[in-house]
Amino acid sequence: MLKKAPMKFDKELFKGTVLNNIKTLYRRTLEEATEQQIFQAVSYAIKDVVVDNWMATQKEYEKKDPKIVYYMSMEFLMGRALGNNLINLRAYKEVAEALDELGVDLNLVEDQEPDPALGNGGLGRLAACFLDSLATLNYAAYGCGIRYRYGMFRQEIRDGYQVEVPDNWLADGYPFELRRPEYAKEVKFGGWVSSYVDENGRTIFKQEGYQSVQAVPYDMPIVGYGNGIVNTLRIWDAQPVECFSLDSFDKGDYQKAVEQENLARNIVEVLYPNDNHYAGKELRLKQQYFFISASVQEAVDKYMRTHTDLHKFHEKVAFQLNDTHPTVAVAELMRVLMDDYDLSWDEAWEITCKTCAYTNHTIMSEALEKWPIELFSRLLPRIYQIVEEINRRFVLRIQQMYPGNQEKIRKMAIIYDGQVKMAHLAIVGGHSVNGVARLHTEILEKQELRDFYEMMPEKFNNKTNGITQRRFLLHANPLLADWVTDHVGDEWITDLPALSKLRIYADDEKAQQEFMNIKYQNKVRLAKYIREHNGIEVDPRSIFDVQVKRLHEYKRQLMNILHIMYLYNELKDHPDMDFYPRTFIFGAKAAAGYRNAKLTIKLINSVADVINNDPVVDGRIKVVFIENYRVSNAEWIFAAADVSEQISTASKEASGTGNMKFMLNGALTLGTMDGANVEIVEEVGKENAFIFGLSAEQVIQYENYGGYNPMDIFNNDQDIRRVLMQLINGTYSPQDPELFRPLYNSLLNTQDTAKADTYFILADFKSYAEAQRRVEAAYKDEKNWAKSALLNVACAGKFSSDRTIEEYERDIWHQEKVILPSKPELSK
Repeated sequence: MLKKAPMKFDKELFKGTVLNNIKTLYRRTLEEATEQQIFQAVSYAIKDVVVDNWMATQKEYEKKDPKIVYYMSMEFLMGRALGNNLINLRAYKEVAEALDELGVDLNLVEDQEPDPALGNGGLGRLAACFLDSLATLNYAAYGCGIRYRYGMFRQEIRDGYQVEVPDNWLADGYPFELRRPEYAKEVKFGGWVSSYVDENGRTIFKQEGYQSVQAVPYDMPIVGYGNGIVNTLRIWDAQPVECFSLDSFDKGDYQKAVEQENLARNIVEVLYPNDNHYAGKELRLKQQYFFISASVQEAVDKYMRTHTDLHKFHEKVAFQLNDTHPTVAVAELMRVLMDDYDLSWDEAWEITCKTCAYTNHTIMSEALEKWPIELFSRLLPRIYQIVEEINRRFVLRIQQMYPGNQEKIRKMAIIYDGQVKMAHLAIVGGHSVNGVARLHTEILEKQELRDFYEMMPEKFNNKTNGITQRRFLLHANPLLADWVTDHVGDEWITDLPALSKLRIYADDEKAQQEFMNIKYQNKVRLAKYIREHNGIEVDPRSIFDVQVKRLHEYKRQLMNILHIMYLYNELKDHPDMDFYPRTFIFGAKAAAGYRNAKLTIKLINSVADVINNDPVVDGRIKVVFIENYRVSNAEWIFAAADVSEQISTASKEASGTGNMKFMLNGALTLGTMDGANVEIVEEVGKENAFIFGLSAEQVIQYENYGGYNPMDIFNNDQDIRRVLMQLINGTYSPQDPELFRPLYNSLLNTQDTAKADTYFILADFKSYAEAQRRVEAAYKDEKNWAKSALLNVACAGKFSSDRTIEEYERDIWHQEKVILPSKPELSK
């Protein structure tokens, strides 16, 4: 990618290593090898270098003894590793040339790598970007998560419906992981807690009658950009303590013979098991405790291997809890410090509060995890005891600060009304609570977590999310990356604000033409992907209007497709109207148990079938749903997009990071003033985006005080009424006119208007349609569109995860950088 790599690269040695790997791994020659085998051989050749740097990094960490951040997350949406590792080793171009001499295309090699199925949405992708930035910025860090065997699921679209199938990403083995059985930990579930008083008068607690599994870590390298640093993503696999009970088998109790193995296997099968039933809730809580217990145990053990005073643990260790899923770490660290290392409650509490920090990712109260006491106490009896004591002491604090105020206890207690509230545990048991965009943090402080903010304002801070430009520009969009480097140098790769130097080219006609040509070539690349995977021909000269993200009602994919139905009606009524061709691109997974989200996918595909095949439309509208949206196809989508749909109900999206990836690749934002959209518009200017809809304040006002009735809009707006009636008159489901009735009901709910259109789709519809008309008018002026697109790239500097990580360091973690004495080489 870069003009010159700052490292030695022995091309012949590298080619020989690849050929030798094919021989020793598969007993084949290059000509006989499959594409998957070539991928494995190339990956192992790169892994050799990475492991050398990994070992050098760990030796330097041992020598310097830096503070280590453990970033704990249920998800790490890493994307493919081979290309990213080559980018960060600064050897992409050299390796591509070497493989080309062997008659091998690096792009095809990369396509053989499965996306590791370790995450699903923005939460997991943010975690991956943060690990990249931590390594690139020379900070010691571990990512801690679960080695899911099948991820959430691989999405297939059959007859327009989402079908979930296992994502068997480990089928061929994964070359970029190392099994580390020497660090295995036992994790205990169930049973009961006994106690006794020892000779020193201390009460000793012991968990008995439990089931347990072995947590075995698999390490993946996280390569920093050009600095030799290699940090670690540690994902835990579950294995039985006793694989097979021969005694039970011999007695004919075959189920009991494999009971331990089934317990372990279930924990790591899938990400986010469906929790619409009790067994699913239990499994999800098991998963969370499983990886947290293993990670906390190992963090303490690692510290004690080189230190003696646990009271200084927080000086060398930080736990960042990525949303509510890992917040049981507060109680687990207390348990380890007290039960395994004999610290008193007060000693353990002081260490825990100084070690743990919590990132909140949602304003949606239903997403703040709460566990039934019955389930939590039965599955984690010792942890529940500790949480109960944390709650008892905290309630006393509330009573001291707010005497007689039972309402404060109701709102703030960790255990209340039969539930254990995990966000409350994290706030009380940590020293920092951060939101992930300025608006999000303000809403937390004024609305969702107001009582906590008033009681402990010093804990609250904002850290607006960011993305790594190394994956989402340097790797994902090589044409634009090279163009940027040619014009302003390569400083932007590690200092994204350097993109601001592009501003001077925004009015330059030659630069505008070059930029739009790059965008066109990226659209051609995506059009080819769509033709091959969807069988749909799309015009690269049309406006590529894109909404790709997790499918949830608040993200309002439904409003997008209803508007497309509205445009289709306009074209049918006025076939000769002036209309600039549009390609509407969707990509999204819906949770397996989320009925309306899955029905929205069916609606998108049903509308696509009708519109794409209507000769009256004549290709002026195309609708495409990209199957199995993931990091690897996202990279192509971001590079090709003209319009970035960020249309969540204002006040509901915490931040978003897709909005930043689109901006970095020169797409213009069509969105509400929600999440990080607010800050994007501040950076690029409102004239270079398309903003519409209710404000966060207006939405919250409606939610708190009422006053919105979607039926009024339905009755008074014939365009909207016509579109909604098409949901239930068979226009898009002639075989089953009632198919989309639940979506219709969600918008109007004549039985209970308070529950109708809770995400204000109809309230924002006409404003959205007007913004879409502005998009069309703006795109027709190619010169001004190019200027706005260029300015979006030039103004994206704030939204690097490097900036976000430096803010975490300054305000929360306080780590020192570690500089390796020598740079990486690819000649070994």
